[in-house]
Amino acid sequence: MKKIRVLIVDDSAIVRDVLTKKLSEQGDIEIIGVAQDPFIARNKIVNLSPDVITLDIEMPKMDGLTFLEKLMRYNPLPVVVVSSVTTKDKYASIKALELGAFDIVNKPGESISVNEITDEIADKIRKAYELKDVYLHRKKIVEDSLAQKKVAFQKNILGTIATTDKIIAIGASTGGTIAIEYIFKNLPNNLPPIVVVQHMPQNYTRLFADRLNELSKINVKEAEDNEILENGAAYIAKGNFHLIIERRGASFYTKLVASDKVQFQRPSVDVMFNSVANCAGKNALAFLLTGMGKDGAEGLLNIKNSGGLAVIQDEKSCIVWGMPKAAYDLNAYDRIIPLSDIPEAVVRIVADII
Repeated sequence: MKKIRVLIVDDSAIVRDVLTKKLSEQGDIEIIGVAQDPFIARNKIVNLSPDVITLDIEMPKMDGLTFLEKLMRYNPLPVVVVSSVTTKDKYASIKALELGAFDIVNKPGESISVNEITDEIADKIRKAYELKDVYLHRKKIVEDSLAQKKVAFQKNILGTIATTDKIIAIGASTGGTIAIEYIFKNLPNNLPPIVVVQHMPQNYTRLFADRLNELSKINVKEAEDNEILENGAAYIAKGNFHLIIERRGASFYTKLVASDKVQFQRPSVDVMFNSVANCAGKNALAFLLTGMGKDGAEGLLNIKNSGGLAVIQDEKSCIVWGMPKAAYDLNAYDRIIPLSDIPEAVVRIVADII
């Protein structure tokens, strides 16, 4: 069996040793080298040709983000970021995803089992390796298509939006941070409430929400338990909790639940979509975006069957056409829309123009 060749890049000798030891115990992973800074890493990438890299963000001589940007430009490889949220740049890990990192994992600390975290890293290494060709080539295609698209809304369209009944639900995984940021940056602030599940570790979802809040006209926050959903606001599902939407009277409320994982995820898109189908019915508008796996497909079907409008991102604009494809295979959609057209579609659909 061919093993996945991994290079570990981290300035901590302890972390390098722990990850080398624990990951080497995985039968399908081979640690071919370690590097304490990006310059050593660069040379080892050239000489060793790793399949996947694990990367710390804070390192001497060159920070991890600068290294990642150069790597993706000149020698793109799947990268799993293994870092702490307590970095100097609080958005560093989120920016790493924007630059092309496959996924992020909290660095082992006192409150986290090293065995648990290395199993998680190993799982993400396998997924990154499985998708390396598709993911790295598609990222450039998606970025180019978005750069060519200029979103412009007609003033009379924006002026027609006024409702307390509708709700917009978005689910995404791999590649979703890029897609969601693009959508949010191009939405007006007078939309119905938006709820989002983006597969992401605990602690990072709050940073992602803060990042979106800075980039968009919408008020974006990490969802809290028993919170009323407001128009012109968006709520990001908290890492390690399912987000359930309930209706009480004329308003929608959040409920956070730490129950079993669904489709190997918590938060799960299926859980949120199913709750939206139950409480919003025909007033639901749902988008299933780029992502690996099948999470969200069955929930999207429930939204469609409940009278809501179900939309999937098209294959060409997806970094990974996994979750949307699962919905496509179930016929769990009403429309297929490229990412570049989704912001305008949201506005027009909410305004009942199309």
